[in-house]
Formats: sequence, C-alpha cells, structure tokens
Amino acid sequence: MKVIKDGGSIVNVGSVASSYGSAALALPAAAATASLAYLNGRHALSYDYGLLSSLVSAKIRTHLAERNDTLNLFYVLEAQAKSSNRQRPWIISGHSGETWSYAEAYEIVLKYGTWLKSKGVEKEEVVAMDFVNSEVFLWVWFGLWSIGAKPAFINYNLTGAPLFHTVRTSTARLVLVDQSSQENFKESVMAEHGFATPRRLEIVFFDKRLEGHILSLQPTRFPDSERGNQQINSMAMLIYTSGTTGLPKAAIMSWGKAFTGAKFINSWIGIKPTDVLYTSMPLYHSAASVLGVGPVLRSGAAICISKRFSHKTFWPEVRASKATMIQYVGETCRYLYAVPSSPLDKQHNVRAAFGNGLRPDVWDAFKDRFGIETIYEFYSATEAPSGLFNKSTNGFSAGAFARNGTLANLLMGASLPVVRMDPDFSPPEPLRDPKTGLCQVCEWDEAGELLFKLDAANVAQKFQGYWGNSKATTSKVLRDVCTKGDAYFRSGDLIRRDKEGRWYFIDRIGDTFRWKAENVSTAEVADALGKHPDIEEANVYGVQVPHHDGRAGCAAVILKSGTTAPDAATLKSIADHARENLPAFAVPLWLRVTKQMHTTGTNKQQKHLFQKDGINAKAVETRGDTLFWLDPETKTYKRFTGKLLKKIKGREVRL
Repeated sequence: MKVIKDGGSIVNVGSVASSYGSAALALPAAAATASLAYLNGRHALSYDYGLLSSLVSAKIRTHLAERNDTLNLFYVLEAQAKSSNRQRPWIISGHSGETWSYAEAYEIVLKYGTWLKSKGVEKEEVVAMDFVNSEVFLWVWFGLWSIGAKPAFINYNLTGAPLFHTVRTSTARLVLVDQSSQENFKESVMAEHGFATPRRLEIVFFDKRLEGHILSLQPTRFPDSERGNQQINSMAMLIYTSGTTGLPKAAIMSWGKAFTGAKFINSWIGIKPTDVLYTSMPLYHSAASVLGVGPVLRSGAAICISKRFSHKTFWPEVRASKATMIQYVGETCRYLYAVPSSPLDKQHNVRAAFGNGLRPDVWDAFKDRFGIETIYEFYSATEAPSGLFNKSTNGFSAGAFARNGTLANLLMGASLPVVRMDPDFSPPEPLRDPKTGLCQVCEWDEAGELLFKLDAANVAQKFQGYWGNSKATTSKVLRDVCTKGDAYFRSGDLIRRDKEGRWYFIDRIGDTFRWKAENVSTAEVADALGKHPDIEEANVYGVQVPHHDGRAGCAAVILKSGTTAPDAATLKSIADHARENLPAFAVPLWLRVTKQMHTTGTNKQQKHLFQKDGINAKAVETRGDTLFWLDPETKTYKRFTGKLLKKIKGREVRL
C-alpha cells in the first residue's frame, strides 16, 4: 500500500480516498435526513401516520367483522379466553384487588347468559341495568351480549323522575338493579312515577345470594344464531346522555362504533397485553365502557375498575394494581391536582393518561406534578358519528382536544367544518349566506360550531340517534351546510382550530351567553379564573339581571382555603386578576363562593342549580354559599345583598 508522510505521520492513501468518498456521500444523506425531519416536523407526517393507520385498520376490521357477523364483542372475549392470554387478568377490582382471568371471566359470562335465558330474555330484547362499578357490571353486560340481548346502562346516581324517565324510555320490561340502589325502586316510589300495580316492570335486585346462585349454574354457550344478523348500524346498547340540560336521552351505541372504537383506541394508544388501565369513571358512561373496557379487551390487557372516583383512593389503587395508564373525564385531573403534594406523587408505573375534558389551566401542571409522559385526549359524544384525538407528549398541543397534521387535515377537513353562529337566535343557530342559503364556514382561529359529515341519503348509517325519540334525533341533523341537500351532525359545541392543526374547545352552545352585545364563553372565563392562586375551581354561567339585556357573568368558585367568606384582599385580588386576563365584557359581575360544585357522575360541571338561584342573595345563602358583586365604584368584589338587588330593580344602579 502506498503511503506518504504528512507532518511526520504516516497516512494510508486508500483510507484518505475512502474517507473523502464517504464524506461526499454523507453530505447529501445528511441533507436528505434534515429535509425529511423538517417536513415531518412541519406537516406532522409521522403523527398523522399513527392516527390514520390506526383508524383505517379499525375500519377495515369492522367491515370484516360485519361480513363474518362477529361484530358482537362477546366474540372478542371468547377469542381471548381461548388464546395464550387466557390466564392473564382481564378484570382487577380496585377495591379488593381480586382478579379474574380471561378464561374465568368467559365462564362467568356464560353462566350469567344461562341465568338471563331462564328469566325469559330473548334476542334483541332491551334489558335495563342499574349498577355501580364492579365486576358484576361486566358479567351482566357481557352476559346479555352472549345471548344477543341489548343492555341499557342506567346512571346509578339517578333517583325519582329522571331515573324512571330513563327506565321508561329504554322500553325494558326487565330491570336488573344493584343492591345499593334498591331504595330507589320501592313500590311507593314506583307508583308515584307511573309504575303502579299490576307492575309493568320486573325488578331483580342483585345480592350475594343471587350472585352465588348464578355462579352455581352450568355455563352454556348459546349458538351463534342467538347473536346473529348484526350490521354496523345495529344497536349494541343504550347509553344515556348526562342530562345536564334536561332529562337524559337514550343514545344508541351501534356495533360499528363499539367495535371500531375498541380497535382504534387499542392501536392508537398502543395498549399491550402487559398493560393495566385504571378507571374510576362510571361504566354506564361510554368513556369507561366503550373506550375503556373495549380497547383493553381487544389487546388482551387488564382493566382495574374502581367503585367510584375519590382522590383518597385513586393513587393507592393505581399503585396497588400496577396500572400503566389512567383514565379521566371532566374535572378528574383538577380534583387530583387540588390535593396537597406528596412524596408519593410520582411513585407509580403510569406512562399515560387517557380521557376527555382535561382543561388547559391544569394540563401541564397535572402532567408535570405526577410525572405523566403522554396525554391521550379525545373529543366525542356517545351519539356522535366520529371523534377527534390528540396525542400530546410536549407543550405544542397542550390544552387542545385534538391535533391533525397536514395529511389528516386534507383527508378529513372537509368532513369536519366549523360554521359561524348567528347570535340573534337563542340558542344561537348557524349563520347562513343570504344568497346561497348555505352555512358560513369559519376562518382559522374563529369560533364556531363543529359539524360531522353524514351520508345525506342514509343518515342512520353513521348517526343512529336517540332510542324512541325522533324529535331529538332530527334536531341533531343540519342540512344544506356546504352544498344543497347535504347532511351534518351538530356537535352543539363551539370550537376553534388554528393553522397548526390544533383544535380547542370554547364552550357548549347553550352555555355561551351575550352581554353588552358580546358573546361570552363560560369555559374561557373559567380557565382564566382557574389560574388565580386562591381559586381551586371555577364554574361560570350567565344570569338574568332586571332591566338589562342578555345575561351577566357569574362565577361559582371554590377557594383553596375552603372558606365561603374571603377577606377583602382576596376579593380585590380576584377582581384585578379577572380584569387583567379577560375583556371587560367577560369579567364576571357576580362571584358566588361555594364549598361544593355540582357535577355529573363523570365529573363534568353542572350549571342549572346555580343558574336557578341567579343573583337572589337569599337563595344563595340558603344553600350555604356567599354572593359578591363587582362594585361599579371600587372595582372590587363586595357582598351582594337583597337591598342591592332592590336598587337594581328600581333602576338606581345601571351595570
């Protein structure tokens, strides 16, 4: 080999040539890599691939299942029970720590199916079930599916008129009830609500004796014909809306949504058989059932079910079950964050949190304090034809309920228009072009109602609506949106999206109110107030004021000190914070300091009880709360009294 001396060192000429050649090749390779990295960062190509590939795979699997008539998720449980996963735990009790493997669960489900058949339950029959979270909920649920019947999930928090409204609208003749709810179904209560003797319902109360009897039965695997002839738009179950603005409606959960949702979430989150998902969300809600139990079942993983949410039991149960993922809905994360810090905050195995409704003002704070790597936020409703999703590992999409890259926007953007609203209607209606009659689509960063495209010739293919309620079903369908004759599902939510592909929740349309000729978003005001160091939680709503048009802002707040009688310095600080962080028209004119927030079973705030009291100081004080108003002269919150209300009524005060 020929060598030369270079500065006293011996250099291999062949090596030099080889090095220059490698460098010449490396430069364009590095440039290509950098270009690809830039394109990926700019257009979120890899992000979209993960989302879209999961969605396409789920859709394909759903159509194959329809062709094979195996949409019923009972078949997935059966397959897991006969696979290599059969001895893996499927159900973990958060309360007792007891576990049931896939094989054990399958046998118990068959026994429950046997018992249900003995009660005369037939294929396609709707059976109502009122249960708290427990393994028995799943035995009854999948037991009904095993014989081709359809469960109607009743919210166990309901009593009186709302309870019997849900039972009546389910059309069930058989109601299965957890023993803890037995008092709600007393003969006298049922008679009061129209279920008098002779009884139109058969009520079966579950106790340990009945559960023991069912477990003593021989498991019977009924033939496939008992579960057959199901299509994508066939009903799988009834799941009720939360009823925050009226009586709950029975939303039809189709096999297509249940099957696709389970497969998509499983793939998108990347659930492995070794994972454990912890949920304290109620199983009667689609988040915990369809998007919790379903994906875990698809993957052969385990789900730890807590009886109910409590900040006292949440993390101990998470640690005991070795959960790797946790589920949240609504204000769950806020309530966990409000608890004083502990050395145990990061002592867990959780890698991800999955759910919907995580508010921007607690998003990063919750994630950082508890050491959560990834937030999987989704946006949807039980009756909605589709959903939107955000996998957030950094601050870029923190606070957004969804994120799409360039490719996803191109493929799905036209089916998800955001339309302007006409504030002159109450509640607001979509604003239409006076020439074409079509809806006006919002620009970037402009708030409007989110719509989901439907098949105009066959709306029920994607939107099955509400069971036995054609009026409510029709009200959710909007026609002539982008072209004459088209059809879209109305979300009822005001949202905005930006050029970076991020989607942000603004408010429920019914929650937005007008004051001083301006639209005020209760959610945005609540987020601003929630960042005040003394405020633990804020719930904002509009109140009527005598001799004033529109509604004025009122904020019910829980203070971290726990008091309902804050001092003058605290009230002044809150007033200053509101004026500094909100437009003048959005600053709440009233402040209601309370010790308890009204929420649904899924930790979503309710407003109607606060709104009912309005600015009636006496009514507010009767509930143990204190009402303050933003004094026009001192610009700070001061105690509001009946005398001040009389002055407003007498036109002595103009706001």
